[in-house]
Amino acid sequence: MSDLLARHRAVMPNWLALYYDEPIEIVSGKGNRVVDASGRSYLDFFAGILTNMIGYNVPEVREAVERQLATGVVHTSTVYLLRGQIELAEKIARLSGIQDAKVFFTNSGTEANEAALLLATYARKSDQVLAMRQSYHGRSFGTVGVTSNRSWKNNSLSPLNVHFLHGADRHLAQFRGLSDAGYIEACVDDLRHVLSTAVSSDVAALIAEPIQGVGGFTMAPDGLFAAYQEVLDSEGILFISDEVQTGWGRTGSAFFGIQNHGVTPDMMTFAKGLGNGFAVGGVVARGDLMDNLHAVGLATFGGNPISMAAANATLDYVLDHDLQASAARTGALIIDGLREAAPRLPIVGDVRGRGLMFAVELVDPATGEPSPALANRFMEESRKAGLLAGKGGLRGNVLRMAPPLTLTMEEAAEGLGIILGVLETVNAEVAS
Repeated sequence: MSDLLARHRAVMPNWLALYYDEPIEIVSGKGNRVVDASGRSYLDFFAGILTNMIGYNVPEVREAVERQLATGVVHTSTVYLLRGQIELAEKIARLSGIQDAKVFFTNSGTEANEAALLLATYARKSDQVLAMRQSYHGRSFGTVGVTSNRSWKNNSLSPLNVHFLHGADRHLAQFRGLSDAGYIEACVDDLRHVLSTAVSSDVAALIAEPIQGVGGFTMAPDGLFAAYQEVLDSEGILFISDEVQTGWGRTGSAFFGIQNHGVTPDMMTFAKGLGNGFAVGGVVARGDLMDNLHAVGLATFGGNPISMAAANATLDYVLDHDLQASAARTGALIIDGLREAAPRLPIVGDVRGRGLMFAVELVDPATGEPSPALANRFMEESRKAGLLAGKGGLRGNVLRMAPPLTLTMEEAAEGLGIILGVLETVNAEVAS
């Protein structure tokens, strides 16, 4: 493995993040477990950054891809009719709840958010965009502009004129102690103030994650985006919900994350889990917005026959097995267990989450300050214990986990046991 790591460092950029002091190579997987090159097995609670949504080596997905490969047609591009693309678009349009919806497919969430921002700025003839503090929307020029997390921003240049809103930052002194209703009222007041002071007329859109992924699974209280939408609608401002991580039933309480707020946005972006590892992303939007662009367009690889075969099979599996309900059950077991244990673990500053999207924030018990060092210790110890997790947050101190939606109750209990065991180990180290 040391030889492979040396080769990686020789030819890959040094900003390409690798987990663990001794990075692992995953060579096989089945169900919700993976195996590394040394033969070590892990229960996967990060799913390739929320991408292997229904686990590994799923027969329905594998067979759908094999059937498409057997035709000899791996690629045609969108200048020809693509049956699988049309079938998938019909399903997504129906599930979205957006009136007269149309769908455009891309290869990633970054591309999807770029496309949505193009649609919004073109429709409104404005480069002004609202986004949320602590957000992450991608690594391209435009999406970095609407990202509000310094660790992920390489420069301040942007094709957009962006203003950032409150909504997932209740830890700040001015909001601490407020009820949900009080916090929502404060955030809406700030939105109105931004529109009165920081922008000219014709703001294009608000883009927001219902649960912030890279931000450490922070989230606005239910109802905030509905309150925001009232103000947006009064100004004609469009609403883009970034569902790259929150879509397809992951939150358990809704099929798309924004539905937890009682909101139907003008557009939703999606990617990650839909292809269960195959590259697929896209935008579902009101038909008038999608049709509005005047220039000719296509997607060379977006919505290609292989990714469409995988995505159709994955979405059918999610619906046929009611994985949204399963995520609600297994997620509740884990989140309730973490919250019950938190008071006896001084290193745990917060437990939050919804469905199979949950996080533990680690802090220095003496000061209450965020502790990235403790998060790193957890990562190392959880790997040794046979669990793969992720991390994030503004300070890198948040353990974020999102297992495949196919997680069983037995696996949920097993994973919870590992997490609690590692937290107890790290907590004891600090105490000593």
